[in-house]
Amino acid sequence: MDDANGVAGSAIEQYKPEDATTNPSLILAAAKMPAYQQLLDQAIKYGIAKGGTEEEQVAHVMDKLFVSFGLEILKKVPGRVSTEVDARLSFDKEEMVAKALRLIALYEEAGISKERVLIKLSSTWEGIQAGKELEEKHGVHCNMTLLFSFAQAVACAEAKVTLISPFVGRILDWYKENTDRKSFEPHEDPGVLSVTKIYNYYKKFGYSTVVMGASFRNTGEVKALAGCDLLTISPSLLAELSQDHSAVPQMLHVDKAKACDLEKVHMDEKSFRWEHNEDRMAVEKLSDGIRKFAADAIKLETMIKEKMLNVKNGQ
Repeated sequence: MDDANGVAGSAIEQYKPEDATTNPSLILAAAKMPAYQQLLDQAIKYGIAKGGTEEEQVAHVMDKLFVSFGLEILKKVPGRVSTEVDARLSFDKEEMVAKALRLIALYEEAGISKERVLIKLSSTWEGIQAGKELEEKHGVHCNMTLLFSFAQAVACAEAKVTLISPFVGRILDWYKENTDRKSFEPHEDPGVLSVTKIYNYYKKFGYSTVVMGASFRNTGEVKALAGCDLLTISPSLLAELSQDHSAVPQMLHVDKAKACDLEKVHMDEKSFRWEHNEDRMAVEKLSDGIRKFAADAIKLETMIKEKMLNVKNGQ
């Protein structure tokens, strides 16, 4: 399930998903809800107690807050929660690794094994290499997000990350905005076609990385990817699906994938940057996604700074 918490608290109980995911935008929305002020207050106390410069204290609060929301979700789902590394680190491999390890340490301090956490990283070249290092050297499972191009998917498979989240709906958004086509049937939806190709490639060549379709705009997209390893679906679309009693045939099959005519390719840094750059949609949506997540992280930090000041002033 794709949700932070407030929205998800009751939705998780209603739909009983296996796993759940958060992102900076969802956490910002949840942090504004009265129901979660206690989590925010606790994170602020934690950050102030850690000391250091204001910037360092805010970073501690952010880390604690992201993990606190993750812990709330883990009380309700049997599987894993995805917690995202700050999008502003998307081009700094070392900092992404360091931030991921700090988040995992906070989960472990709270008694949660790293097996129940997926670290979400932007699917830049640096992010993918951070994922590779976290998986290989630290046994930390990664969920590669903001994935729009086939080049990103191939590089993630070669990095042997646990899971990728290719974005279906945001691809559709781009095609509606940038081409003459304003509507697509599910079987010709460019987001559906992108995830189908990635799924087929992974299964044909035996990659273990899990494909989790994400960012759906309608139930047609969800049904068109029936059979995909995992799908992360918003509570609003789950509600629609629960009212739909028509049969849903499996669209993606391992056997079909093994028989498809895709050829194996290899992505080193040069070929990744070239192939990704050739895909205008992917370049624009990746950079746009990073900017939006970064902007929401800044809004959240501003909110935290104001609240920290009030606490320090005894208000």
